Parts: sequence; structure tokens; C-alpha cells
Amino acid sequence: MNKGLYIILAVLIVVLIFLNSEGLSFLNKISQIFSQNQSNSIKNLEIQDCSIKTEEMIVRGNSLDPLIKSDQTIKALFGYYDCNKIKIGDIVLFDYAGNKNSVIKIVKGISGDKFELRQSNSGYNIIVNGQIVKNSENEPYLVSGNAYKMLSLYEKDYKGVIPEDAYLLLGNRISGSVDSTTFGLVDKSGIIAKVEI
Repeated sequence: MNKGLYIILAVLIVVLIFLNSEGLSFLNKISQIFSQNQSNSIKNLEIQDCSIKTEEMIVRGNSLDPLIKSDQTIKALFGYYDCNKIKIGDIVLFDYAGNKNSVIKIVKGISGDKFELRQSNSGYNIIVNGQIVKNSENEPYLVSGNAYKMLSLYEKDYKGVIPEDAYLLLGNRISGSVDSTTFGLVDKSGIIAKVEI
């Protein structure tokens, strides 16, 4: 054999020895880094592909008065929640099957929140994470009758925790309106837009 062939064989033996010990560990680390970067690139691509359509709308109804008045113009951001989380305090449009138009409400409880009804002098306060839920005027919600019955079913069925992808939506009237006191906790799929005022 010539010298060149010996050198090639020696290099191959060194490479094989390297791969059998620390080399495999090194290659695994490189592979993990590549996979993580590829995963992050896919996530970033999904966020970039998320399109938000802004539409001006006129509010019909006064369930959020005085925060939002009837005939006031708002901006609805359709597709916003395809890229962003729903948060407490968000004003949203909800596609309620009982109405021909979507309803505008405030998010007062999100998935995982502790939820209960606590008896008060003339009804029941809505409690989320140990705090009495209040409207934009800092007045506590006080429900009774059918509103109490509706919400108490959810409290009992879900053992006092708002389930995954479910939300508590309320208007500004402390006794309730066409909101979760009427239709219960809502699924994320029914929340169609974020509202800006």
C-alpha cells in the first residue's frame, strides 16, 4: 500500500473512534439544536401567516353602557385570537346563536380560573380567583333567578374551575344581560374578534 492510502485509513480510524465516543454526543447536540431551530422557524412562520382583518362596526345595544354606548363605532379585529391569547379585560365579539348579530362583551374569567358564586344580601356575587367580579363602574355583579341557575350549573359541573378553552363573558349590567348569565361559559371558537374602542 502506498503512503496516501495509509493516511486515509488513519484518518478514517480516528473519525470512527471519535464518532464512537464523544463524537456521537456532539452529533446528537448538533441535531437537537437544528431541530429546535427548525421548530422555532415553523412557529414564527405560523405567527407571520396569521392575518388580522380590521373592520369598523356600529354597536347596537347598551349592555356595555357607559363603557361603550349604542351607536358608537368600534374596531373589530377578526383573526386576532388566532395569534394571541384571550385575556381578562379584553372586549370581544361573541357569535351567539340566539342573536342574528354577534354580541359585544368583556372577558371576566379565562381557562383555569377558580370560579364560584357567593351569596350576598340580595343575590349572588360572581367570584373569580377569590375576587368579586365588578363592571367598568366598579360595581359588583349581583345575579339571581335564571342567571344564578345558569352559572351555578357550570360551577357545579366543573368543580369551580373554568375548563380549558372556556371563558366567562359579561356585559356591564350588574344583574346580567345577554352574556354568560344567559348562555353560560363560552367556547373559544365562538369568540370571533377583539374589540378596540
